[in-house]
Amino acid sequence: MHQKDQRPRKLVWPLQAMPLARFMSVSYALLIVYVSLNPFDFDFRNGVSVWAWIDAPLPRFITLFDVSVNVLAYIPFGFLLVFAAYPRWRNFVALGLAISLSAVLAFSVESLQSWLPTRIPSQMDWWANVFGGLLGGLLAIPLGPQWLSGSAIRRRFDQWFGLNWGACALFLLFPWSQIYPQSSWLGTGVWGHAIFGSIDWGTTVVNHVAQETLITALCWLGVALLLSLGLRPKAPQWKILNGLLLFTVAIKTLFTALQFGGEFGFIWFTAGALWGMVLGITSLWWALKLSQKTKFWLALICLLSATIAINILPDNPYFILTLRHWYQGRLLHFNELMQWVSVVWLPIALIWMVRNVTEFKSQH
Repeated sequence: MHQKDQRPRKLVWPLQAMPLARFMSVSYALLIVYVSLNPFDFDFRNGVSVWAWIDAPLPRFITLFDVSVNVLAYIPFGFLLVFAAYPRWRNFVALGLAISLSAVLAFSVESLQSWLPTRIPSQMDWWANVFGGLLGGLLAIPLGPQWLSGSAIRRRFDQWFGLNWGACALFLLFPWSQIYPQSSWLGTGVWGHAIFGSIDWGTTVVNHVAQETLITALCWLGVALLLSLGLRPKAPQWKILNGLLLFTVAIKTLFTALQFGGEFGFIWFTAGALWGMVLGITSLWWALKLSQKTKFWLALICLLSATIAINILPDNPYFILTLRHWYQGRLLHFNELMQWVSVVWLPIALIWMVRNVTEFKSQH
């Protein structure tokens, strides 16, 4: 008599909440408030009613860019809210919650903008925000319990980072440090003359392709080795790190198109950027085979060398010319925030390295 196979046909995932999604939802809401209300110079005596925008006529000039940005800004918020609502509220109940909270947040922001001299609240912005929350919720609804409960995400990051949350945070923050326009691709650590002083290069001729190639290769090799120190030894480090680079390229292209216009989305993708990435990726394949101690010192040397080169060597004149195409009014306050991220990422990463230096040296 043959015994039936008692193995379950379908794996049942626990219906558990995902605290990280709730934290990220609140954090993203605060980011929206910051970007929408910055610089917070409220004028409560301007004589404008806080509700005046509700029945006000639509603005005379409505651009596709403004509508698109208002929609895109709320897609992640709606997406995260569906995760945050699980398992208490699911499916279309969670979708309704995402739409409602998006509407409330957008309504609050638009109303507060009535007291900001540099802002013009409108129904069009509010409807675009609500539509973005709807799209984000619809993107999250089809995901199964293993994603909505965070089980798949937690398992994946546990396989990659273990309990090393510092490295995980640096990993997730790195692509956003590259959004602000920089003279050299991946050139983190632009501190200008405040530290290194002003250097007059006179008529000295510098090969800017070779310069950007060197800086890009050093930056990527240094950043990748730094992040590899926080990855588990058995994790597919080369694939993970180059996946991060690919995602960074996609993020850079998207936001460059928003900043400079769709036709200039790849204006940053120069010959120096290309060859720098090729050299950095090739070098990384060899460097990941080194010991933790050696990778620590090599990452430190690469990052310090790149930082000195970025701040001492002259800016690429072709990069300066491309800034003429930059619409300074687009994503103004978001760009200010991303500039701050690009400045602080490297110091925070170096502090993390120094704090864990004993652990790295003890590993072989």
